[in-house]
Amino acid sequence: MRPRALVALGLTTFGLACAPAISTAATGGASMPSSSSSAKTSGDETQAPAPQDQAGGAAFGAIPKLLRPTVPGDVGVIRDDIAYAPENAPLAVQQAIWAANKLRNKPYIYGGGHRSFRSRGYDCSGTVSFALHGGGLLDSPLDSSGFMKWGLPGTGRWITTYANPNHMYVIIAGLRLDTGSGGEKGPRWRTTPRPPGNFIARHPAGL
Repeated sequence: MRPRALVALGLTTFGLACAPAISTAATGGASMPSSSSSAKTSGDETQAPAPQDQAGGAAFGAIPKLLRPTVPGDVGVIRDDIAYAPENAPLAVQQAIWAANKLRNKPYIYGGGHRSFRSRGYDCSGTVSFALHGGGLLDSPLDSSGFMKWGLPGTGRWITTYANPNHMYVIIAGLRLDTGSGGEKGPRWRTTPRPPGNFIARHPAGL
């Protein structure tokens, strides 16, 4: 091979070796979704893709189909401690409900869910943080004081958080996710009335 050709080949090889690789850091580590992740409907249940965390994986692990049921209309329904998301709700709202369904057997632990969304148990703000993260509405956990300034003032169409310095809960599509009142402590969907208190109502933009 002629010397000039060898030089050209060497430059080409060097250029390929030094070409920057596409980094996931530019997209927060997220990978592009494939066509197989689109929602599918089977019977009266919607099989939606699991919520995505910042690393691009399914937040908190895959959510079983049993915990992703839907019902017609705008208001959720609780059956056997599992919340059914309304079909007319935006996907973020449905995913927040389905994520919270994973907490129904978790114990109450003060400070649980604050350092990480993954925890052995959860307190009030850790529970709400988990649900909102499941809907892609919160990047990192907040305490109840943080939720007093989160989002926009007032009640929302689909989601409203209620917080004061000592406690908080959330209403999602007409269903209350709380860790207290009605006897048993721990993150649960509650059907008993919430005792009145001095709570500040906030909501995510557009919801």
